[in-house]
Amino acid sequence: MTSVLYDAPGPRAKRRNILYTIVFLVLLGLVTWWGLSVMADKGQLAAEKWSPFVTDSEVWTTFLLPGLWLTVKAAAFAIVIALPLGALLGIGRLSDHRWIRVPAGAVVEFFRAIPVLILMFFAQALFVQFTDIESEIRPMYSVVTGLVLYNASVIAEIVRAGILSLPSGQTDAAKAIGMRKGQTMSYVLLPQAVTAMLPALVSQVVVIVKDTALGGALLGLPELMSQYRTIPANYGANTIAALTVIALIFIALNFLLTSFASWLEGRVRRSKKGTGAVLAADDVQELNAPGHATDHIGGPGTGT
Repeated sequence: MTSVLYDAPGPRAKRRNILYTIVFLVLLGLVTWWGLSVMADKGQLAAEKWSPFVTDSEVWTTFLLPGLWLTVKAAAFAIVIALPLGALLGIGRLSDHRWIRVPAGAVVEFFRAIPVLILMFFAQALFVQFTDIESEIRPMYSVVTGLVLYNASVIAEIVRAGILSLPSGQTDAAKAIGMRKGQTMSYVLLPQAVTAMLPALVSQVVVIVKDTALGGALLGLPELMSQYRTIPANYGANTIAALTVIALIFIALNFLLTSFASWLEGRVRRSKKGTGAVLAADDVQELNAPGHATDHIGGPGTGT
């Protein structure tokens, strides 16, 4: 039995894969045992270093949960702004008009080439110099601004690549029934491209969630990652324990995001009846109605 990407392994290949799996698991077990042994020798596995996360609810209510809320809040703001902005920039890069395509491309290439941390620092400096934003909330504005500028540029490329990955016949078919370029993009190309773009978009959303930690580490935003300093200061030298718990929270949060995205992608794929956009008879009649602008050869056409 074969698949699109590879041939199904035969008996020898299956035995070899099983052997590789066993060797890997043994090596992983040895490395884990060695790491735990070193931690035990240093006293990092002592119960008093881990018990606050189990026995003291104040660790969660005072530090971890408020930090998690700020992480989710900053990431949510950045996602809500970056997704539509990135989509607009990506579509702008595909425009037939040079005065739209060139500026959109310049913005994307400029901000995509700058590390997100520099963008956060630059935003922080601008807010200090030219605004009256209070110092307590300034880190949030700086983090969200940096995340939006960088990730909107990356999302723009994801959108552009997703649209360009569609067969050219989709555009030709839309033109054949009299759809304008804007209608083709809105009703034919984008709905199909969303399915192809969804995995990459989810990966970028996960990146946004994780990059909020940069604001906590270097800009003073009291989000989840920054709590690795405040918890040991109040409960003793349990830095490794705090970092471990924080890492597990990030893993759980991102796992929820990817699980939801996988469910959504599966539902979108199941809901599609074919590979192309399907127009109802009423839609076609509306498009071909007298006075409706078209892109027929020789007729008035519009571009985005």
